[in-house]
Amino acid sequence: MIEILKTIIFGIIQGVSEWLPISSTGHLLLLDEFMTLNLSKDFKELFMVVIQLGSILAVIVLYFNTLNPFSLKKSKTEKFKSYILWAKVVVATIPAMIFGLLFDDIIEEALYRWQVIAFALFFYGVIYIFIEKKSNKREFRVKNIDDLSFLDALKMGCFQTLALIPGTSRSGSTILGGLIINIDRPIAAKFSFFMAIPVMFGASILKLFKLGFDYTKVEYISLLVGTFISFIVSLFVINFLINFVKTHDFSIFGWYRVVISIVVTLVFIF
Repeated sequence: MIEILKTIIFGIIQGVSEWLPISSTGHLLLLDEFMTLNLSKDFKELFMVVIQLGSILAVIVLYFNTLNPFSLKKSKTEKFKSYILWAKVVVATIPAMIFGLLFDDIIEEALYRWQVIAFALFFYGVIYIFIEKKSNKREFRVKNIDDLSFLDALKMGCFQTLALIPGTSRSGSTILGGLIINIDRPIAAKFSFFMAIPVMFGASILKLFKLGFDYTKVEYISLLVGTFISFIVSLFVINFLINFVKTHDFSIFGWYRVVISIVVTLVFIF
């Protein structure tokens, strides 16, 4: 029962940190330092990835009409736009897919440690603050998701590869990349959500085949509970973020990252 309660907390943290630019992987790894899941090593590695599927299902539910090209309620033009959107998502996925397949084991072995997480939290926090100060004075080039080009999608996909480093934040790096290439925040945020679908599904499937399916009943229940909680929390957080970026910038998240990086460093040193 205690392990189930822990997975509920992990699901909440995943659902919140996956979409806010504060790094879900970083927060889950740090949480595990303070509230260790008493599960097998392989399952814990699987849990940290597959729990993200709950967050992805929330995107699919919230944007099902936008993403569904087979809807009978859509005109031919609207269906075509959905196909084009998926094509852009596929293009944006290519960089992360290549780097993930080539360097997944190396990254996990070398970078999944608190020093890297603390540095990434601090470094990108400072960049968020700096970029946002400049972005507030800028007229954005892309203000509608249909106007986002395939080249824009590829560029955002390149920024997404930065999230392979724990502590970076997938949503943060892609939205930040969108701002750098002159895409309005709400559009960058929404496309960032869509980009996550194939990346996280792919990462989860890769982990399943890599680590296998031989786990205990308690472990499978923990996975289902954590994924479900992540899904519910994500529904609220995604709506919050989309509404938030319409009238606010990301500076507050930058300051949060700086503060939490200092706290993490002090906790682990002392």
